[in-house]
Amino acid sequence: MNKKYIFIILAALLIPLINGCNKKPANKALIITGQNNHDWKLSSPVLGQILEETGLFSVDIMTTPQQGGDMIKFNPDFSRYKLVVLDYVGDPWSEKTNSEFVDYVKNGGGVVVYHASCMAFPDWKEYNEMTGLGGWMNRNEKDGPYVYYVGNQLIFDTTRGPAGSHGDAHEFEVRTRNTGHPVTKGLPVRWMHGTDELYQQLRGPAKNMQVLATAFADTSFKGTGRNEPVLLALEYGKGRIFNTLLGHAGEGGGPAMQCTGFIVTLQRGAEWAATGAVTQIIPADFPTAAAVVLRPGIREITTCEAFEMITDYDIQKSTRYYTQIQAAISDAAGDEKKLSGLEKKMVKVLKNNKATAEAKKLMLRELSWMGSDYCIKPIKELVNVPELKDEAEFALERLGK
Repeated sequence: MNKKYIFIILAALLIPLINGCNKKPANKALIITGQNNHDWKLSSPVLGQILEETGLFSVDIMTTPQQGGDMIKFNPDFSRYKLVVLDYVGDPWSEKTNSEFVDYVKNGGGVVVYHASCMAFPDWKEYNEMTGLGGWMNRNEKDGPYVYYVGNQLIFDTTRGPAGSHGDAHEFEVRTRNTGHPVTKGLPVRWMHGTDELYQQLRGPAKNMQVLATAFADTSFKGTGRNEPVLLALEYGKGRIFNTLLGHAGEGGGPAMQCTGFIVTLQRGAEWAATGAVTQIIPADFPTAAAVVLRPGIREITTCEAFEMITDYDIQKSTRYYTQIQAAISDAAGDEKKLSGLEKKMVKVLKNNKATAEAKKLMLRELSWMGSDYCIKPIKELVNVPELKDEAEFALERLGK
């Protein structure tokens, strides 16, 4: 065959590979911020990082004029984006911007309403219909009912009274109420959330709204004693809105934004709002009812990092890192090279003088069924350690040694 044609064929085959390597995220997202009664300079960059970590979004952050500034100048082109994230509580937008935003959502644009943004625009009817529930800013019974759960029953309470409050920040359990919605499908029914403000006494139109999750507002933390909504999904025209009432910001995001539960539900809610579906899997480090799980760097930790962090495990701590190691072992099933690499990492924990006895027990448990001759000598050495003797002997017995 002519060399010229061979080159053309090879080039044609390589083009899809090159394009794949340079593939950009499919969805553009716009975070609107700049005015807030919370620290948006802390929260907005973290929100952007959380979305971009999925590989599904590229993010722009747009700040409005300062409070009291000329809001006529704030006129984003919503049509450029699949998703708009609101980290905003401040001056009303211009009528033109309001109208364009309503049209954007009606025509299928996705929206995430983040935490305090449920307070925004108390006099903007369409916005309140999009968010479903809100608080503060002189909201009361005229704006709609209180919404909360009693047992398994969703209550719409028309009692007179102000909207919006929260007790002392604390860790609390989140209960998944809608296990069939794309955002929450596959999540634990109960999971612990990092220290946060638990919004309560919210009220609003509550139209076309699904309560995805609630949390109990404990009276010992100045709560209502009710199961208050914390995650909402709404439809407005062709648009979808995910309203997360979680995520009070601190340095580096703080425990509320670093909570894996907050991160993952935000990522899933954003994808659903933008596309109508959720393709992301539930990560191994998603919290359960046992303990809060934090991602200090926001991103999901690697398996190598999990092995480093498992060394200080004790019985009272979260099993997050162990769960991730177990998932890595499961994923490596049938791949001798990967299993060998994981075995070497587990043996390294056994040999680490600074690793806790509880961490070594976890490694012995896994090695007892998947270890090779490589781990036998290090395990035998632990037979002489009183607190590890039983686990080491059991592992050797299972391995036929």
